[in-house]
Amino acid sequence: MELDDAYANAPHIPGADAYPERWSSQAAAFRDTLTRRGRAELGIAYADGPRCAYDLFLPEGAPGGLCVFVHGGYWLRFDRSFWSHLAAGPVARGWAVMMPSYDLCPAVRIPDITQQIAQAVRAAAARVAGPVALAGHSAGGHLVARMGAPAMLPRAVAERIAHIMPISPVSDLRPLMQTAMNADFHLTEATARAESPVLHPAPAAPVTVWVGANERPVFLDQARWLAEAWGASHVIEGSKHHFDVIDGLADPASRMIGALLP
Repeated sequence: MELDDAYANAPHIPGADAYPERWSSQAAAFRDTLTRRGRAELGIAYADGPRCAYDLFLPEGAPGGLCVFVHGGYWLRFDRSFWSHLAAGPVARGWAVMMPSYDLCPAVRIPDITQQIAQAVRAAAARVAGPVALAGHSAGGHLVARMGAPAMLPRAVAERIAHIMPISPVSDLRPLMQTAMNADFHLTEATARAESPVLHPAPAAPVTVWVGANERPVFLDQARWLAEAWGASHVIEGSKHHFDVIDGLADPASRMIGALLP
């Protein structure tokens, strides 16, 4: 189907097959380093279920705030263990970083995952004081955008959100109903609309929608739709594709970290 190819990233990225192993290796090295330094708390449960846990990476000294990173994978694959190294940027800037895993489709539905991420944010915010910055990639971009919806988080937590950064997000889920992936998503018109940030009011917190200039046209569209709907800042980062657009999170001096953290 035409939309299946439009939303497929790996076939259009040179060397795509090597990325997961590279991510996993870099993430393990980062976890090992912070664990040796006593600055990693791993596998903290936030709800029932083996996947409902998060890792917390701590800076030297008291954290200046909490940064949350939610991974992508079309709500179908990956877990927190692939992305630990992306905490390096915020940690170097003095922020604690929470990275959750969550249940995957088709075992659960996307609305269930949204609620799990809300639980994870609430749990981590109870442990770390100060402002909260939310970043997520691809499906994770969808999930952090959903955290801005009214009543998704308790008021005391929502008022602490200093920035939301959906990176290459899926902001309108309705096109996915026409892809083969919907055999696992089981999206209906009603659930697709309810889970589409582009169809809901902008959150009170500042939002920066980030996307790579070399991404698939549908992801450029999805980012633009959300930025326009919410009147949000919109960054199209030159030369980046869907798999390397997140690299700036690991660099405390990157433009991405500068935009994410107040």
